[in-house]
Amino acid sequence: MGMNMNKMMKQVQKMQQDMAKAQEELANRTFEATVGGGVVQVVVNGHHEVKSVTIKPEVVDPDDVELLQDLILAAINEALRQADETIQAEMAKLTGGLKIPGLF
Repeated sequence: MGMNMNKMMKQVQKMQQDMAKAQEELANRTFEATVGGGVVQVVVNGHHEVKSVTIKPEVVDPDDVELLQDLILAAINEALRQADETIQAEMAKLTGGLKIPGLF
């Protein structure tokens, strides 16, 4: 029994190392979303930091600022959703679908 436990602990440690490395890579990866046919583009990273917002001049209408605000919000939320989905999918691959408390 002692040997198996030892081997299992090594596997768990390796999995934790792999996951830590993957978390770091995913945190630095960027996720991009465009809305309104490309008039607003947002890039976020896996830390949920917005890295850039690009707005095409033709969507800037002083009489309809709300539309622009809605487009920016939609793009940010979509980029964050993509980041979360990707991170969850990558972590699930590493854990083989195991839910490990405290890791994510």
